[in-house]
Amino acid sequence: MPHTTAPDRPLLRVRDLRVAFDTPAGAVQAVDGVSFTVEAGRTLGLVGESGSGKSVTSLAVLGLHRRARVSGSIALAGEELVGLGDRRFGRLRGRRMAMVFQDPLSALHPAYTVGEQIAEAHRHHFGSGRRAARRRAVEMLGEVGIPEPARRAGEYPHQFSGGMRQRAMIAMALSCEPELLVADEPTTALDVTVQAQILDLIVRLQEERGLGVLMITHDLGVVARVAHDVLVMYGGRGAEQAPVDALFEEPAHPYTRGLLDSLPRLDDPDDAPLRAIPGSPPSPAEPRAGCPFEPRCPRAAAATAPERARCAAETPRSTGLPGGRSVACHLPLTAAPPAPRPGPSGGAPVPAEEAR
Repeated sequence: MPHTTAPDRPLLRVRDLRVAFDTPAGAVQAVDGVSFTVEAGRTLGLVGESGSGKSVTSLAVLGLHRRARVSGSIALAGEELVGLGDRRFGRLRGRRMAMVFQDPLSALHPAYTVGEQIAEAHRHHFGSGRRAARRRAVEMLGEVGIPEPARRAGEYPHQFSGGMRQRAMIAMALSCEPELLVADEPTTALDVTVQAQILDLIVRLQEERGLGVLMITHDLGVVARVAHDVLVMYGGRGAEQAPVDALFEEPAHPYTRGLLDSLPRLDDPDDAPLRAIPGSPPSPAEPRAGCPFEPRCPRAAAATAPERARCAAETPRSTGLPGGRSVACHLPLTAAPPAPRPGPSGGAPVPAEEAR
Protein backbone atom coordinates (compact mmCIF):
# COMPACT_ATOMS: atom_id res chain seq x y z
CA MET A 1 0.00 0.00 0.00
CA PRO A 2 1.44 3.40 -0.92
CA HIS A 3 2.45 5.77 1.84
CA THR A 4 0.32 8.85 2.37
CA THR A 5 1.44 12.44 2.73
CA ALA A 6 -0.21 15.01 4.98
CA PRO A 7 -2.41 17.30 2.87
CA ASP A 8 -0.64 20.44 4.12
CA ARG A 9 2.86 19.06 3.50
CA PRO A 10 4.51 18.61 0.09
CA LEU A 11 5.81 15.18 -0.81
CA LEU A 12 9.33 16.53 -1.39
CA ARG A 13 10.65 19.79 0.02
CA VAL A 14 14.16 20.97 -0.85
CA ARG A 15 15.47 24.09 0.86
CA ASP A 16 18.78 25.89 0.26
CA LEU A 17 20.42 22.77 -1.19
CA ARG A 18 24.17 23.06 -1.69
CA VAL A 19 26.39 20.38 -3.19
CA ALA A 20 30.17 20.80 -3.34
CA PHE A 21 32.92 18.51 -4.60
CA ASP A 22 36.50 18.61 -3.37
CA THR A 23 39.02 18.61 -6.22
CA PRO A 24 42.81 19.07 -6.38
CA ALA A 25 42.13 22.66 -7.49
CA GLY A 26 39.78 23.30 -4.55
CA ALA A 27 36.09 22.99 -3.77
CA VAL A 28 33.66 23.14 -6.69
CA GLN A 29 30.16 24.36 -5.80
CA ALA A 30 27.96 22.46 -8.28
CA VAL A 31 24.63 23.41 -6.65
CA ASP A 32 24.33 26.64 -4.71
CA GLY A 33 21.18 27.31 -2.70
CA VAL A 34 18.43 25.61 -4.74
CA SER A 35 14.92 25.34 -3.28
CA PHE A 36 11.74 23.70 -4.62
CA THR A 37 8.84 21.43 -3.72
CA VAL A 38 7.19 18.48 -5.45
CA GLU A 39 3.56 17.72 -4.65
CA ALA A 40 2.01 14.27 -4.84
CA GLY A 41 0.32 13.80 -8.20
CA ARG A 42 2.29 16.64 -9.84
CA THR A 43 5.42 16.90 -11.97
CA LEU A 44 8.17 19.45 -11.48
CA GLY A 45 10.36 19.93 -14.54
CA LEU A 46 13.97 20.79 -13.69
CA VAL A 47 15.37 22.55 -16.77
CA GLY A 48 18.72 24.00 -17.78
CA GLU A 49 21.77 23.67 -19.96
CA SER A 50 24.39 20.97 -19.41
CA GLY A 51 26.36 21.84 -16.28
CA SER A 52 23.55 23.80 -14.64
CA GLY A 53 23.33 21.36 -11.72
CA LYS A 54 20.17 19.45 -12.65
CA SER A 55 21.52 15.91 -12.33
CA VAL A 56 23.64 16.78 -9.28
CA THR A 57 20.44 17.98 -7.62
CA SER A 58 18.54 14.80 -8.47
CA LEU A 59 21.35 12.56 -7.21
CA ALA A 60 21.42 14.52 -3.95
CA VAL A 61 17.70 13.85 -3.47
CA LEU A 62 18.35 10.11 -3.90
CA GLY A 63 21.41 10.18 -1.63
CA LEU A 64 23.67 8.89 -4.40
CA HIS A 65 26.60 11.28 -3.89
CA ARG A 66 29.50 9.50 -2.22
CA ARG A 67 32.24 12.14 -2.23
CA ALA A 68 30.21 15.33 -2.16
CA ARG A 69 29.44 17.71 0.67
CA VAL A 70 25.66 18.11 0.77
CA SER A 71 24.00 20.72 2.99
CA GLY A 72 20.64 22.38 3.29
CA SER A 73 17.43 20.41 3.69
CA ILE A 74 15.82 17.60 1.68
CA ALA A 75 12.61 16.31 3.29
CA LEU A 76 10.57 13.41 1.92
CA ALA A 77 7.07 13.48 3.42
CA GLY A 78 8.54 15.33 6.40
CA GLU A 79 11.55 13.03 6.93
CA GLU A 80 14.88 14.83 6.67
CA LEU A 81 17.27 13.09 4.27
CA VAL A 82 20.41 15.24 4.55
CA GLY A 83 22.76 13.45 6.93
CA LEU A 84 20.74 10.23 6.84
CA GLY A 85 22.73 7.02 7.27
CA ASP A 86 23.37 4.65 4.37
CA ARG A 87 21.22 1.90 5.87
CA ARG A 88 18.14 4.12 6.24
CA PHE A 89 18.69 5.61 2.78
CA GLY A 90 18.88 2.08 1.40
CA ARG A 91 15.43 1.36 2.82
CA LEU A 92 13.95 4.52 1.30
CA ARG A 93 15.64 4.31 -2.09
CA GLY A 94 13.57 2.07 -4.33
CA ARG A 95 10.78 1.74 -1.77
CA ARG A 96 9.56 5.31 -1.26
CA MET A 97 11.53 7.04 -4.01
CA ALA A 98 12.99 5.67 -7.19
CA MET A 99 14.94 6.84 -10.22
CA VAL A 100 14.79 6.29 -13.96
CA PHE A 101 18.19 6.94 -15.54
CA GLN A 102 18.77 8.35 -19.01
CA ASP A 103 20.75 5.35 -20.27
CA PRO A 104 18.93 2.12 -19.42
CA LEU A 105 21.54 -0.06 -21.17
CA SER A 106 24.14 1.15 -18.67
CA ALA A 107 21.75 0.99 -15.71
CA LEU A 108 20.62 -2.60 -16.37
CA HIS A 109 23.03 -5.46 -15.62
CA PRO A 110 23.90 -7.32 -18.83
CA ALA A 111 24.36 -10.71 -17.13
CA TYR A 112 20.92 -10.93 -15.51
CA THR A 113 17.53 -11.17 -17.17
CA VAL A 114 15.25 -8.16 -17.01
CA GLY A 115 12.76 -10.10 -14.91
CA GLU A 116 15.43 -11.09 -12.38
CA GLN A 117 16.48 -7.46 -11.93
CA ILE A 118 12.93 -6.25 -11.32
CA ALA A 119 12.23 -9.16 -8.97
CA GLU A 120 15.41 -8.48 -7.00
CA ALA A 121 14.20 -5.01 -6.00
CA HIS A 122 10.86 -6.43 -4.83
CA ARG A 123 12.54 -9.19 -2.82
CA HIS A 124 14.93 -6.71 -1.20
CA HIS A 125 12.23 -4.34 0.04
CA PHE A 126 9.38 -6.78 0.77
CA GLY A 127 11.19 -10.04 1.54
CA SER A 128 8.98 -11.86 -0.95
CA GLY A 129 9.80 -15.31 -2.29
CA ARG A 130 11.22 -15.93 -5.75
CA ARG A 131 7.90 -16.93 -7.30
CA ALA A 132 6.01 -13.95 -5.88
CA ALA A 133 8.76 -11.58 -6.98
CA ARG A 134 8.78 -13.14 -10.45
CA ARG A 135 5.01 -12.67 -10.72
CA ARG A 136 5.42 -9.04 -9.69
CA ALA A 137 8.10 -8.52 -12.36
CA VAL A 138 5.86 -9.95 -15.07
CA GLU A 139 2.93 -7.88 -13.82
CA MET A 140 4.98 -4.67 -13.96
CA LEU A 141 6.34 -5.39 -17.45
CA GLY A 142 2.78 -5.83 -18.64
CA GLU A 143 1.70 -2.61 -16.90
CA VAL A 144 4.31 -0.55 -18.75
CA GLY A 145 3.19 -1.93 -22.10
CA ILE A 146 5.74 -4.63 -22.94
CA PRO A 147 4.06 -7.37 -25.02
CA GLU A 148 4.29 -11.00 -23.86
CA PRO A 149 5.67 -9.94 -20.47
CA ALA A 150 6.09 -13.50 -19.16
CA ARG A 151 8.40 -14.35 -22.05
CA ARG A 152 10.23 -11.03 -22.16
CA ALA A 153 10.96 -11.23 -18.43
CA GLY A 154 13.35 -14.09 -19.24
CA GLU A 155 15.31 -12.05 -21.78
CA TYR A 156 18.43 -9.96 -21.28
CA PRO A 157 18.72 -6.17 -21.68
CA HIS A 158 20.52 -6.42 -25.03
CA GLN A 159 17.51 -8.28 -26.43
CA PHE A 160 15.25 -5.29 -25.76
CA SER A 161 14.96 -2.23 -27.98
CA GLY A 162 15.87 1.17 -26.52
CA GLY A 163 12.24 2.04 -25.83
CA MET A 164 11.56 -1.33 -24.23
CA ARG A 165 14.63 -1.00 -22.00
CA GLN A 166 13.35 2.35 -20.78
CA ARG A 167 9.94 0.80 -20.12
CA ALA A 168 11.68 -1.94 -18.15
CA MET A 169 13.52 0.70 -16.10
CA ILE A 170 10.19 2.37 -15.31
CA ALA A 171 8.75 -1.03 -14.34
CA MET A 172 11.67 -1.62 -11.99
CA ALA A 173 11.38 1.86 -10.47
CA LEU A 174 7.65 1.45 -9.78
CA SER A 175 7.67 -2.20 -8.72
CA CYS A 176 7.83 -1.27 -5.02
CA GLU A 177 5.12 1.41 -5.20
CA PRO A 178 7.28 4.51 -4.50
CA GLU A 179 5.76 7.91 -3.80
CA LEU A 180 8.42 9.90 -5.68
CA LEU A 181 9.82 9.16 -9.13
CA VAL A 182 12.98 10.98 -10.25
CA ALA A 183 13.40 10.78 -14.04
CA ASP A 184 16.80 11.97 -15.29
CA GLU A 185 16.55 12.72 -19.04
CA PRO A 186 14.46 9.56 -19.58
CA THR A 187 13.95 10.17 -23.32
CA THR A 188 17.38 11.49 -24.39
CA ALA A 189 18.53 8.50 -26.44
CA LEU A 190 15.13 7.68 -27.99
CA ASP A 191 13.61 8.70 -31.29
CA VAL A 192 10.74 11.18 -31.31
CA THR A 193 7.92 8.63 -31.56
CA VAL A 194 9.27 6.51 -28.71
CA GLN A 195 9.91 9.65 -26.65
CA ALA A 196 6.23 10.53 -26.84
CA GLN A 197 5.25 6.98 -25.84
CA ILE A 198 7.53 7.00 -22.78
CA LEU A 199 6.29 10.42 -21.66
CA ASP A 200 2.67 9.36 -22.08
CA LEU A 201 3.44 6.24 -20.04
CA ILE A 202 4.92 8.30 -17.19
CA VAL A 203 1.89 10.63 -17.23
CA ARG A 204 -0.55 7.69 -17.16
CA LEU A 205 1.24 5.92 -14.31
CA GLN A 206 1.44 9.16 -12.37
CA GLU A 207 -2.29 9.74 -12.69
CA GLU A 208 -3.08 6.15 -11.69
CA ARG A 209 -0.72 6.08 -8.70
CA GLY A 210 -0.65 9.70 -7.52
CA LEU A 211 3.12 9.87 -7.97
CA GLY A 212 5.17 12.97 -7.42
CA VAL A 213 7.59 13.26 -10.35
CA LEU A 214 10.85 15.22 -10.59
CA MET A 215 11.62 15.38 -14.32
CA ILE A 216 15.21 16.36 -15.20
CA THR A 217 15.53 17.58 -18.78
CA HIS A 218 17.08 20.11 -21.12
CA ASP A 219 14.18 19.70 -23.57
CA LEU A 220 11.47 22.33 -23.22
CA GLY A 221 9.20 20.16 -25.36
CA VAL A 222 9.28 17.50 -22.63
CA VAL A 223 8.44 20.14 -20.04
CA ALA A 224 5.51 21.41 -22.11
CA ARG A 225 4.17 17.87 -22.46
CA VAL A 226 4.36 16.53 -18.90
CA ALA A 227 5.22 19.17 -16.28
CA HIS A 228 2.85 21.09 -14.03
CA ASP A 229 5.56 23.34 -12.61
CA VAL A 230 9.04 24.29 -13.84
CA LEU A 231 12.29 25.26 -12.14
CA VAL A 232 14.84 26.77 -14.52
CA MET A 233 18.42 26.32 -13.28
CA TYR A 234 21.50 28.25 -14.34
CA GLY A 235 25.00 28.07 -12.93
CA GLY A 236 23.95 25.78 -10.08
CA ARG A 237 21.20 28.15 -8.93
CA GLY A 238 17.48 28.49 -9.41
CA ALA A 239 16.77 31.25 -11.94
CA GLU A 240 12.98 31.06 -12.18
CA GLN A 241 10.16 28.85 -10.91
CA ALA A 242 6.58 28.99 -12.17
CA PRO A 243 3.57 26.94 -13.24
CA VAL A 244 4.28 25.63 -16.72
CA ASP A 245 1.63 27.71 -18.52
CA ALA A 246 2.78 30.93 -16.85
CA LEU A 247 6.41 30.23 -17.69
CA PHE A 248 5.72 29.78 -21.40
CA GLU A 249 3.26 32.65 -21.62
CA GLU A 250 5.35 35.25 -19.78
CA PRO A 251 8.88 34.26 -18.71
CA ALA A 252 10.26 36.53 -16.01
CA HIS A 253 13.98 35.76 -16.23
CA PRO A 254 16.08 36.84 -19.25
CA TYR A 255 17.66 33.37 -19.36
CA THR A 256 14.27 31.68 -19.58
CA ARG A 257 13.33 34.10 -22.34
CA GLY A 258 16.53 33.21 -24.18
CA LEU A 259 15.85 29.49 -23.91
CA LEU A 260 12.36 29.90 -25.34
CA ASP A 261 13.51 32.23 -28.11
CA SER A 262 16.20 29.76 -29.17
CA LEU A 263 13.63 27.13 -30.15
CA PRO A 264 13.19 26.71 -33.92
CA ARG A 265 9.63 27.20 -35.17
CA LEU A 266 7.78 25.70 -38.12
CA ASP A 267 6.58 29.14 -39.22
CA ASP A 268 10.12 30.57 -39.43
CA PRO A 269 11.50 31.24 -42.96
CA ASP A 270 13.80 28.52 -44.26
CA ASP A 271 16.79 30.84 -44.16
CA ALA A 272 16.04 32.26 -40.70
CA PRO A 273 19.13 32.03 -38.44
CA LEU A 274 18.85 30.16 -35.17
CA ARG A 275 18.52 32.45 -32.17
CA ALA A 276 21.28 31.44 -29.76
CA ILE A 277 22.16 32.81 -26.34
CA PRO A 278 25.61 34.36 -26.80
CA GLY A 279 28.52 33.22 -24.66
CA SER A 280 28.94 30.07 -22.59
CA PRO A 281 27.51 28.84 -19.27
CA PRO A 282 29.67 29.55 -16.21
CA SER A 283 32.07 26.91 -14.90
CA PRO A 284 31.45 25.88 -11.29
CA ALA A 285 35.23 25.57 -10.95
CA GLU A 286 35.57 29.29 -11.64
CA PRO A 287 32.99 31.06 -9.44
CA ARG A 288 32.34 34.73 -9.99
CA ALA A 289 30.57 37.46 -8.04
CA GLY A 290 27.14 38.71 -8.95
CA CYS A 291 24.51 37.15 -11.16
CA PRO A 292 25.88 34.10 -13.02
CA PHE A 293 23.95 35.09 -16.16
CA GLU A 294 25.19 38.70 -16.22
CA PRO A 295 27.93 38.20 -18.88
CA ARG A 296 25.33 36.80 -21.33
CA CYS A 297 22.32 38.86 -20.31
CA PRO A 298 20.84 41.30 -22.86
CA ARG A 299 18.97 43.10 -20.08
CA ALA A 300 22.18 43.77 -18.19
CA ALA A 301 23.95 44.89 -21.38
CA ALA A 302 21.22 47.48 -22.06
CA ALA A 303 20.90 48.62 -18.43
CA THR A 304 22.23 51.77 -16.82
CA ALA A 305 25.72 51.77 -15.34
CA PRO A 306 24.49 51.41 -11.72
CA GLU A 307 22.21 48.51 -12.72
CA ARG A 308 25.05 46.76 -14.58
CA ALA A 309 27.32 47.23 -11.57
CA ARG A 310 24.71 45.67 -9.30
CA CYS A 311 24.25 42.67 -11.63
CA ALA A 312 28.02 42.15 -11.74
CA ALA A 313 28.57 42.43 -7.99
CA GLU A 314 25.43 41.28 -6.16
CA THR A 315 23.94 37.79 -6.33
CA PRO A 316 20.18 38.12 -6.93
CA ARG A 317 17.86 36.58 -4.38
CA SER A 318 14.73 34.71 -5.32
CA THR A 319 11.73 37.02 -5.16
CA GLY A 320 8.12 35.86 -5.06
CA LEU A 321 5.75 36.95 -7.82
CA PRO A 322 1.95 36.62 -8.13
CA GLY A 323 0.61 33.23 -9.20
CA GLY A 324 3.03 31.04 -7.27
CA ARG A 325 6.05 32.26 -9.21
CA SER A 326 9.54 33.32 -8.18
CA VAL A 327 12.54 34.79 -10.01
CA ALA A 328 16.14 35.50 -9.04
CA CYS A 329 16.97 38.54 -11.14
CA HIS A 330 17.78 42.22 -10.57
CA LEU A 331 16.18 43.14 -13.90
CA PRO A 332 13.25 40.75 -14.37
CA LEU A 333 11.05 40.87 -17.44
CA THR A 334 7.66 42.35 -16.66
CA ALA A 335 5.80 42.61 -19.97
CA ALA A 336 7.48 40.23 -22.39
CA PRO A 337 5.43 38.94 -25.35
CA PRO A 338 4.17 35.36 -25.00
CA ALA A 339 6.79 32.77 -25.84
CA PRO A 340 6.12 30.02 -28.41
CA ARG A 341 5.09 26.78 -26.79
CA PRO A 342 7.33 23.96 -28.05
CA GLY A 343 6.08 20.61 -29.21
CA PRO A 344 7.07 17.27 -27.64
CA SER A 345 10.29 17.04 -29.65
CA GLY A 346 11.38 20.53 -28.61
CA GLY A 347 10.64 22.08 -31.99
CA ALA A 348 7.20 22.90 -33.38
CA PRO A 349 4.90 24.97 -31.17
CA VAL A 350 1.64 23.38 -30.10
CA PRO A 351 -1.40 24.89 -28.40
CA ALA A 352 -1.17 24.94 -24.61
CA GLU A 353 -4.24 22.79 -24.19
CA GLU A 354 -2.72 20.09 -26.43
CA ALA A 355 0.73 20.04 -24.88
CA ARG A 356 -0.21 17.68 -22.07
